[in-house]
Amino acid sequence: MVLRRSLNSLLAISTVVMTGCAYELAPLPAGHPAHPDAQAAPRAAPSQTLAYTGADVPALPPVTAVAAVPPGAPAPGPPSSSVSESSPRTVVGQGEVVSTVPSSGQIVVDHEEIKGFMSAMTMGYRVDPPSLLASLKEGDRIRFTIDVNRRAIVHIEKMP
Repeated sequence: MVLRRSLNSLLAISTVVMTGCAYELAPLPAGHPAHPDAQAAPRAAPSQTLAYTGADVPALPPVTAVAAVPPGAPAPGPPSSSVSESSPRTVVGQGEVVSTVPSSGQIVVDHEEIKGFMSAMTMGYRVDPPSLLASLKEGDRIRFTIDVNRRAIVHIEKMP
């Protein structure tokens, strides 16, 4: 009896081994991330407002030499073609300080909508000069001015 049970078990096992497993995985579609021919995910663009290292901080435009003007002569104005490119564009926003990082000259602000520029959000900004961060702490309500060309906050005032 025991021999018969052993033979039946051996027969069942050998049948499964010889015929193969009945379950088969479906092949991965080409769009699946694990498929060998799938494309790699595109790299995200680096942040243009929050600088993580010195290499991420955009360089300021070079300073051009100004020729001396004789007394009584009218001061020369900038060339008319470059006025719109070089003129500073600023926007003003209001919000609450979430965090400051004086060592890297950065601030994180939970701000309201800045009309015509950005919707309400919590975002990190470079501050130039970093000394503007000296009197700020978490929770302060502030009004700030962003120089769009320099991509930095250039003026901060505390609000009551």
